[in-house]
Amino acid sequence: MRIVPVVVALFLLISLSHSQAQGLKEALDERIITGAENAANEDEIESLSALDEFYRRRDLQAIWINPQGLNNRGRELLALLSEAAADGLNPNDYALTELRQLSATINIANIAALEHRLSLSLMQFVSDLGQGRTAPHVADPDLYPYRQEVDKSQAIEKAAGAVDLKSFIDGYRPQTIRYTRAKAALKQYRALATNGGWEPLPAGETLKPGMNDPRVPALRARLELWGDYSGEISDSKVYDDALVKAVKSMQYRHGLAQDGVVGKATLKELNVPVEDRVEQLIINLERRRWMPDDFGQRYIFVNLADFTLKLVHEPKTLLDMRVVIGKTYHKTPIFSKDMTYLEINPFWNVPPSIAGGEILPKLKKNPNYLNERNFTLLSDWSASAKPVDPSSIDWSQVSRKTFRWKLRQGPGDNNALGRIKFMLPNHFNIYLHDTPSKSKFTKAVRSFSHGCIRVHEPVRLADMVLTPQGGWDEARIRDTIASEERRIVKLQQPLPVHISYLTAWVNKDNSVHFRGDIYQRDTQLADTLLGVRSNRFTNR
Repeated sequence: MRIVPVVVALFLLISLSHSQAQGLKEALDERIITGAENAANEDEIESLSALDEFYRRRDLQAIWINPQGLNNRGRELLALLSEAAADGLNPNDYALTELRQLSATINIANIAALEHRLSLSLMQFVSDLGQGRTAPHVADPDLYPYRQEVDKSQAIEKAAGAVDLKSFIDGYRPQTIRYTRAKAALKQYRALATNGGWEPLPAGETLKPGMNDPRVPALRARLELWGDYSGEISDSKVYDDALVKAVKSMQYRHGLAQDGVVGKATLKELNVPVEDRVEQLIINLERRRWMPDDFGQRYIFVNLADFTLKLVHEPKTLLDMRVVIGKTYHKTPIFSKDMTYLEINPFWNVPPSIAGGEILPKLKKNPNYLNERNFTLLSDWSASAKPVDPSSIDWSQVSRKTFRWKLRQGPGDNNALGRIKFMLPNHFNIYLHDTPSKSKFTKAVRSFSHGCIRVHEPVRLADMVLTPQGGWDEARIRDTIASEERRIVKLQQPLPVHISYLTAWVNKDNSVHFRGDIYQRDTQLADTLLGVRSNRFTNR
């Protein structure tokens, strides 16, 4: 009879399978303990501790492997991790080299390490997709955007039960078309880099319409490569109307004056290497991961790097205007708050730093300075402060440190806040406001304030802000301004205001835009992300 040998063989197979499974559990247990012992920072401790609890809850049952190596889910995860670059992430941050080495040599120790490492990499990957690789304030103490924290222990638990692993990971990406468009632009510029990028255009005389110049064919080819030029490609050296139109398109996408003239500023942008543009897109994808998916149905979006404000009622942009932002040594911070009221004909309570540092020297030169500019001098900053006659004080004996009075400027044409102030209460004391210094809005780079945001068309903005609640229109706003009376107008529905800093983005028409790094925040973030990489255990 042949039954006995078959039964014996089956018994041996079951025993071997059980032995392999037990050995795998023991090896995984050892890997978990070793990993926890080698944790070097709080983030690693948190991740490894979450993995320890996860595997012990499931009696050390593996997700990604079997005794023969990677299972189908493990292979799928490895493939998804290898595509991390599409999001501006670095696949090496997820130990891709180590994972491939472990999967190439099959033994119990390697298989256990493969399981553990894949879980750790998945947790880090979805965390990076969902909240970014670094916290905003770590990159820059002036950054306070909303960021939804990813629960890594919850992520690995859900991953284990996910029917569709790709869809599960996709769910951690920002769920906005703005992010999707930026990813597409990154792919486009990487393709340009792969194909050799572009050579810099030589410096020379400013190119103006109608000129004949040997650089024109190269300029035409460059703008055709970028999608700005759609005319015929030729070797003509004449700077013709079709090329002027293309240059204006390029200038628009780079935040330059759209004059069709190729001067120093335009040439500088034309000669930024493709590698720098790729890095710029990667940096701004990181910023997108810090932002909420939902800005609100109706909101204000300020992009400091673009010096612009938009009032949006999804999906339409209702208003687009220029703004002036903080000087490079008075950087406007990044945050989101609700606008809750407007102040027409506002008072300006002068910050002590400005009173002592800027107004005091003028007051020493001109004792009538305060009266001429409608300032009231108050005894102190308390609610019971009394007016003080400026002529009663010997200003020559007052220093910046000993300036103890409160200065308040009344409503009027010279008021530093102009005629309207838009309030979004916050601990930075930042708000939007009008200004008497209208000439600053004609500048391409508009960083002149002490941190608050000056708006170019305050009456128009006020009209749009107040439209939903009725009772106010442009005529009534102008009448109130003319009255010279201070008036508070509360918003019945708070309006979200998002103050951001984007140096690269893609518009709805798929045009790719780049801006200068006025506050050097791109540089800071790039340096921070390099530090993040060097501190991750995937690189040890």
